Amino acid sequence: MSVTAAEALVSQLESYEVEYVFGTCGHTNIAFLDALGRSGIRFVIARHEQAAAHAADGYARMTGKPGVLLVHVGPGMMNAVTGVATAALDSVPLITIAGDIPSYYHGRHPHQEVNLHADADQTAIYAPFVKRAWRAHRAEDIARFTERAFWTATSGRPGAVLLNIPMDLFSRQVPTGSAFPLVKHSPAPALSTKDADRMAELLVDAEKPLIYLGGGLRDEAGRAALLRLAEHLDIPIAHSLMAKGVVDDRHPLVMGMTGFWGLELTNKYTRDADVVLALATRFAETDASSWNPDYTWQFPPARLIQIDIDPAEIGRNYPVEIGAVADAALAVDAIASAVTARSPQGTDRPTLREKIAAERQELFGASRERGRSDDFPLRPERILADLRDALPADAVLVTDVGWNKNGVAQCYELPPQGRFVTPGGLSTMGFGPAAAVGVQLAEPDRVVVALIGDGGLSAQLPAVPMAVEQGLPVIFLVMNNRAHGTIADLQAASFGASYGCEFTDADGNPYSPDFAAYGRACGADGYLVGKPADLAEALRTAIESRRTSVLDVPMVNEPVPTPGHWNIKDIYRGAFD
Repeated sequence: MSVTAAEALVSQLESYEVEYVFGTCGHTNIAFLDALGRSGIRFVIARHEQAAAHAADGYARMTGKPGVLLVHVGPGMMNAVTGVATAALDSVPLITIAGDIPSYYHGRHPHQEVNLHADADQTAIYAPFVKRAWRAHRAEDIARFTERAFWTATSGRPGAVLLNIPMDLFSRQVPTGSAFPLVKHSPAPALSTKDADRMAELLVDAEKPLIYLGGGLRDEAGRAALLRLAEHLDIPIAHSLMAKGVVDDRHPLVMGMTGFWGLELTNKYTRDADVVLALATRFAETDASSWNPDYTWQFPPARLIQIDIDPAEIGRNYPVEIGAVADAALAVDAIASAVTARSPQGTDRPTLREKIAAERQELFGASRERGRSDDFPLRPERILADLRDALPADAVLVTDVGWNKNGVAQCYELPPQGRFVTPGGLSTMGFGPAAAVGVQLAEPDRVVVALIGDGGLSAQLPAVPMAVEQGLPVIFLVMNNRAHGTIADLQAASFGASYGCEFTDADGNPYSPDFAAYGRACGADGYLVGKPADLAEALRTAIESRRTSVLDVPMVNEPVPTPGHWNIKDIYRGAFD
């Protein structure tokens, strides 16, 4: 008995409990789509491959399961590059299945083959950012490559992979039941007792210890162990952008975000700390103020304990006293146990909690006070204040880049049940609209808000009809300042003008499409905010309606406070001349 390779692949995906495949059609993948149409897997069609990639990414971030993306040869595959790279740089498991030219035409430059000065190898386009790329040469190899793709995407440091399949292989016959099963059980790498004891000794003896948390610690057991450690020794917790919300913003030991968009209290403590336990973080440039010790992190004299699942991250940006390749959740649990055994009475730093509470109260209170402004267009913090008041506690905020990302990470008090999803590594404009669609598919009963700028929605207009077609109640809230606002601010501060960063019509007047009208044209509900009170009312209506909604909110272009440092400012000031 035999079936087509396409049918076998779909059966294999079903056995892997794949629920959705995101993507677009093309002549190289319709044999796969035909087989998919007879399965229990739902195909989420997109009008652009980047939108499909971001949606698959959003789904993966919320579920913890790999997203699956289907693309066409050549331009289809290349359109998805930005979305796949965004997932890759944020350690999100994503499997891209790409159709390719017929295997027997390789190098003859057939229709849409990627070629000009060399024979084709479209897998090379993804080589800089995927964990692995497979190019099938025989139909019989697809099952084995598929199992390897899922294993590679989800094991160790998760990431994106590529499975490239020439179109003729989809239609070839393979034996029934030839699929490769997934690995049934794979224990994560733990921290040895000896290493946990050494780390515990440093933390117990430290005068000003600090825990620095990255985005790689998400499971409940790991978070519970982290709090057990922090509370026992009264160690403050700072976090990267990607770790916003991992620990409750209102916890008395949470100091907040570090780096360029971080907080003054947090950046000062990073410079004063004598022992730092860094968990699942790569010390990204913006989180580390371009690694400038005058603003954030001083290694040495501080001693660094770095734990990461990826050995390449240990010591990449700072010298390490103790480095360990381990699962962060298992490691912090082992350290907590070693600390309590060594110091059963714990440590009390009463003034520290008081100082954190005062600083955090001032931060959130000042933001709320600015958010009471009735100025119009609205101040960005007024938009955030209305959001906080309107959204249920378990709402998911999916942001793009600009005020919607940096402002939320800095001064939005995220409830413990809430979730903050943002593009960190690649900081991709256009991520938010389509990623919110994938998030809503993963969490159909939660309120999901794509908090985006006008540049972000303009970059991914296909996300709105995708949400409508899937019947998803995504709320697209457009913070509309008629500009690429963050870059306009940067250029104005550095050069005195913001040429090429603001949207204007032919006469030089500020210009913006009517995004509310666009939403209605797509079959969504559209709300154009015309006065300050309109936003809260539109939010209430959109939340209650459970329909796709687009809220166009005029906003003043106002810089996000930047207590840290970013090296580009030195460049613009001519500091290197």
